[in-house]
Amino acid sequence: MNPEHIEKIVQRHRGEQGALFAILEDIQNHCHYLPEDALRKVSQLTGESLVDIFGVATFYKAFSLKPRGNHHVSVCLGTACHVRSAPGLVDEFTQQLGITPGETTGDGEFTLETVNCLGACALGPIVLVDGRYFSNVKRPDVKKIISRAGAGFRESTAERAGSSFPLEVVCPHCRSALLDTQNLIEDHPAISLMASSKGTSGWVRLSSLFGSRCHESEHAFADDTQLSYSCPTCGRILTTATPCIECGFPVGSLAFSGGGSLHICSLWGCRSHRISLNGLGSPGVAHEEIVTRV
Repeated sequence: MNPEHIEKIVQRHRGEQGALFAILEDIQNHCHYLPEDALRKVSQLTGESLVDIFGVATFYKAFSLKPRGNHHVSVCLGTACHVRSAPGLVDEFTQQLGITPGETTGDGEFTLETVNCLGACALGPIVLVDGRYFSNVKRPDVKKIISRAGAGFRESTAERAGSSFPLEVVCPHCRSALLDTQNLIEDHPAISLMASSKGTSGWVRLSSLFGSRCHESEHAFADDTQLSYSCPTCGRILTTATPCIECGFPVGSLAFSGGGSLHICSLWGCRSHRISLNGLGSPGVAHEEIVTRV
């Protein structure tokens, strides 16, 4: 990786809370893994010890010190998916690809991994490939998923947007549920938050269907309004310094009870969503696609 590029990444996150996580995330998004020379450069630029940097890089499963394939396959082994035969899907991917979880095929095309939760337990077992979510996957579907990934997922945007799934999120600080069963959006409990901007504060409700842009608010916020999100139970701020991949504004981070996080843009008109497979505050892979059935 170009040293000048690393310097720009470090400079962009300098002074942020959790800057090291954001720096490593940006490097991995660029390289698909964390090269040793890049980590040494980060140590030199930030003053963080190389031991501490490697500790972070090896502690969080979302990071990899080995090159990953062009196509990244994650099979959920959370409780709900596990009891619905997800281990059998791992076996099938292993047979079809000739690798075990944590490995990459010899041609560099596929990397296979397992994760603990993807936040859509009701639709398990779930497989995530290159940002696409496949729900209710069966063993015969695995070969088709691999084939579609190899072909570059050429389905139309309309096909990808044909279905969506509800997310179950909690406050990352007090772990209180953020779904409001008394107020529904699109026939599902809304994600309920507090939001403030320039002295005006009130509730906002977002659709819990991943990919949906439906929302409502106590006040008529203009689309160009930047909001600061907070938990309605504990009052802790949820907005972070992490930039939205679409507009660059900070995102708010909500947690999945089983691990991972949902990021929502603080720009009221953007409504971008993305999912991290790792824990809140740690880096992860950004995903924009919604559930795609085989």
